Amino acid sequence: MPTGRVRWFDAAKGYGFITSDEGGDVFLPAAALPTGATTLRKGAKVEYSVVSGRKGPQAMGVTPIASAPSLVKATRPKPDDMAAICEDLIKMLDAAGNTLRRHRYPSAAESRKLATLLRAVADNFDVED
Repeated sequence: MPTGRVRWFDAAKGYGFITSDEGGDVFLPAAALPTGATTLRKGAKVEYSVVSGRKGPQAMGVTPIASAPSLVKATRPKPDDMAAICEDLIKMLDAAGNTLRRHRYPSAAESRKLATLLRAVADNFDVED
């Protein structure tokens, strides 16, 4: 059975492509995914069968062998660094809460800074397994 890596897969479009280990691309329809799977991550190693489609080789019976490593997980800060970041975030949120208790919103600059920091911290906690 041939193997390759998922070049890309778009669940909304219902298809993607596999780059074969032997070279060349193979069309990957959503129907070829394992039962219960709705998408495959870019770079995931897969095993599949090949059939001739209207426009060239087409994958069928795709089986994931190994998932691609998570870039987010690999670039996360160390737990000690995240602890310090969370403590600073708590201080900023506390200050924003005190401003709101005085019936005012924080300034536009403070709001943007807080929103940016919240998104960045959330991204570090939101890791795909």
